[in-house]
Amino acid sequence: MKTAKRVILVIIVFAIGMYCGKFFFGRSSDIPAPLPSYFTQTQSEGDSTGIAAGTITGKVIEVRKGNSIQEAVGKAIAGDLVRIFPGVYHETVYIDKDNISLQGVIIDGEWPTLDGQKTMNDAILYSGSGVLIENMKITNYKGNGIMGQAGNNYVIRNNWIVDTGVYGIFPQFGKNGLVERNVLSGIEDAAIYIGMCDNVDVRFNEVYGNVAGIEIENSRHALVEYNYAHDNTGGILAFLTPGLPIKTCYDVIIRNNFVYNNNTKNFGAIGSTVSHIPKGTGMLIMAADDVTIENNIIMGNENAGITITDYGYAGIDHANDPESEPNTDRVTLLDNFMSNNGANPIDDIKALMVTKLSKFGPDIIAVGGGVGSCIVNADRYRTFGVDQFASCQVRDTRAITTYMLDRPVTPRETSLMEKGKMTFYGVCSGCHAYNSRLIGPPVNVIQALYKNNPQGIIDYIIKPVYKREDYPEMPPQNYLSDEARKAVAEYMLSLSQ
Repeated sequence: MKTAKRVILVIIVFAIGMYCGKFFFGRSSDIPAPLPSYFTQTQSEGDSTGIAAGTITGKVIEVRKGNSIQEAVGKAIAGDLVRIFPGVYHETVYIDKDNISLQGVIIDGEWPTLDGQKTMNDAILYSGSGVLIENMKITNYKGNGIMGQAGNNYVIRNNWIVDTGVYGIFPQFGKNGLVERNVLSGIEDAAIYIGMCDNVDVRFNEVYGNVAGIEIENSRHALVEYNYAHDNTGGILAFLTPGLPIKTCYDVIIRNNFVYNNNTKNFGAIGSTVSHIPKGTGMLIMAADDVTIENNIIMGNENAGITITDYGYAGIDHANDPESEPNTDRVTLLDNFMSNNGANPIDDIKALMVTKLSKFGPDIIAVGGGVGSCIVNADRYRTFGVDQFASCQVRDTRAITTYMLDRPVTPRETSLMEKGKMTFYGVCSGCHAYNSRLIGPPVNVIQALYKNNPQGIIDYIIKPVYKREDYPEMPPQNYLSDEARKAVAEYMLSLSQ
């Protein structure tokens, strides 16, 4: 009875913290840092929706039901705000300019809605820097809800994303970003996927009914806090995927999150990385370094609360990419509340827990290689493999309020020499690693098919032909310029790792 009352009390305190910006577990108020000044804009007189964007210095372009959002973006110049009123819009929106803000207007509960009708691949693609996307409902796409393609200084917030295929929110190869207050469900890979990014805050989001809730992959300096990850296959993940251009994942803080009941059957594409995540995974740390897990509520995850592993135990062949170090090093496990995890673990974990004379799975399990990790109050939890962890000297991370930078990052190099590389990093590498499977075929397989034939890749980019049933259909990338398509085709054929 006392335990039940404590669980209820902790949940209530967490809920207050989520909505009032206070820490739970009795800490004083320590509200996450506001946006840097270059992202904020004073609300205009009579403007009930408010304007908050990158650098809004220009005009407001209104889009109403029956109009085209893409047409409005085409008219916009740096500093403009495209404001979208309620209605259903069937289109893909490309933002290839800097400092453009896309803002939905919600009136009496009616959202502006991008609906892909299960025929379109992507809802919003941005490659410009200083892009804001907020207050949009996005549904029924086959590929991505919002995808960033090497755009820096981005803000993605207060969006409602349902059933958009592979990814919900997917900033890729971008620096200095914020993903907050979004609700995402029904995503077959990762609802929020931070891929090859630096200096990102992910906070106050709700992710449920997805394969992966929040995924920090091959990224550095990421803060994941005040999120509610529930009823996914896996709640919050941080890992290093081999074969990608960025070879490290480190300095990730995961704190003040509610990770609950992530027991949904895995419905990821067969063969994809996330298809191997066991249902019942609260948090998963794989080959990522310098990860701090602090002050989270982790409950009801039937396989394990926190899983820390290396490539070997995850079934990944490190020989495919020797530049990606396979171990998880220097994980810091501070105070967390954990309850009712491990009620129905997978067979491998059952076998391990037998050695602990326990029929339940662990709150925390660490398997494989790795050095320098530590834990606070280990005796509070049911554990496996943490006996060699040191006792942590650090007690909290309150000094770090944000990983966003205090000034905007300059736009990326756009010379012809860099265009192929940037296009590959920002567009292609989310699905194609060099010699291991992500979503699409590995690059070395593509090279074998199109040896000395960049035009073949260019033609396929424009109009893909569905050839292999063991891979999902590739969407056309015909929005890319002729120059970008040629550059990325030649770059892909030149890659050696």
